[in-house]
Amino acid sequence: MLNAENFITDLPGTNGVIRQSNEDFYVEEVPLTLPSGEGQNTWIQIEKNGKTTLDVVLDIAKNLHISRKRMGFAGMKDKSAVTNQWLCVSNMTKEELPNIEEFLYNVKVLEVKQNQKKLRIGQLKGNKFKIAIRNTNNPDEDVEIAKEVLESLKITGVPNYYGYQRFGEIRSNTHLVGKCLVEGNIKKAVDTYIGNPSEGEYSQIYEARQLYDQGKLQESYDLMPKSMRYEKIMMQELIRCEKKGKIEEKNYIKAIESLPKPLKRMFVNAYESYLFNKIINERSKIGINKYFQGDIIIDKEEHWIHEINEDTIQDDIDNFILDPTAPLIGSKVPLAEGKQGEIEQKIIQEEKITQESFACSKTPKLGSHGIRRAIRFKIEDTHVEKLDDGISVEFFIPRGCYATSVLREIMKKNV
Repeated sequence: MLNAENFITDLPGTNGVIRQSNEDFYVEEVPLTLPSGEGQNTWIQIEKNGKTTLDVVLDIAKNLHISRKRMGFAGMKDKSAVTNQWLCVSNMTKEELPNIEEFLYNVKVLEVKQNQKKLRIGQLKGNKFKIAIRNTNNPDEDVEIAKEVLESLKITGVPNYYGYQRFGEIRSNTHLVGKCLVEGNIKKAVDTYIGNPSEGEYSQIYEARQLYDQGKLQESYDLMPKSMRYEKIMMQELIRCEKKGKIEEKNYIKAIESLPKPLKRMFVNAYESYLFNKIINERSKIGINKYFQGDIIIDKEEHWIHEINEDTIQDDIDNFILDPTAPLIGSKVPLAEGKQGEIEQKIIQEEKITQESFACSKTPKLGSHGIRRAIRFKIEDTHVEKLDDGISVEFFIPRGCYATSVLREIMKKNV
């Protein structure tokens, strides 16, 4: 995890590795409501393997010849896993929907039902995980270690870090693109996303990025595999402009704007998440389950508590009724006071940015006002089993929280 260095549990780590196969990392969404069976919108429950949610959504829209805007989903699920989730096609009946398994690979359709309402981002209770940790130090002992860690986390809560999925697992640079947008350097943002090859990428992708860095746009585009669909979308705009003459800043802005909304909005959000992790790491050193004067507190519905009862606040935190927060730094989000406020101000100063910069004056649609987010989350329904070469852990966590925040406390390493 980027910027996650501190651990809040004192037990030794199991060590080990995750994601030796996609099947080792199973995720099941728990929706707020299930489809009723009636209505003009079709909900599709799928199990996907080795594909991102956005990839599946775009493939369905393309093959159905409909706008991407008619597709809905509650949460973005990453590629390196087997995931179970609901998708939605608006204004289409079950009978009108073809068998999508015919044009999608590594996707199973589990159920298709009608519903009155569409499915939108965030309409989740949370996610259930079943994860295999392979090659641990001593599976017999590691089962007990994992159980003790999970029991400890049930008391304190889990540090609410953002995982590598937020930044890109092989090529963690989404936040760097976001920082460029915040700084107003649009060309650098595009160059960072398309070029700038990373170790670990396939040779063809690596070479395509190198060609882009060398200014050989058409050669780069021609070499790009289908998996680089978003880079190719941006490149089409740049190549078209290059043929007409010099590529100007407005063309780089158009290249960014040509991306699907969930992706282009993710850049600045990823930079906010990168800074949030820094803040959480510092806060975890003084306590994520402690109240300090100046803290901004929220309840379970994420409503701010404006009048804090000093006599009961710590009990409410201990019982997960209330939570301290940290900022996803943006142009309008208030900062805390006291010890927590000092941490927040320090991170902003170290980055040499201002809150106002997050308005992104050159790409205002991609800017962010910022929000306050809980510094910890509650973990439930835990279970641990021994495997031949490691352990299997199961748990439920709220939407928007990352399983890797739990795993790093068990393994005592960043994953």
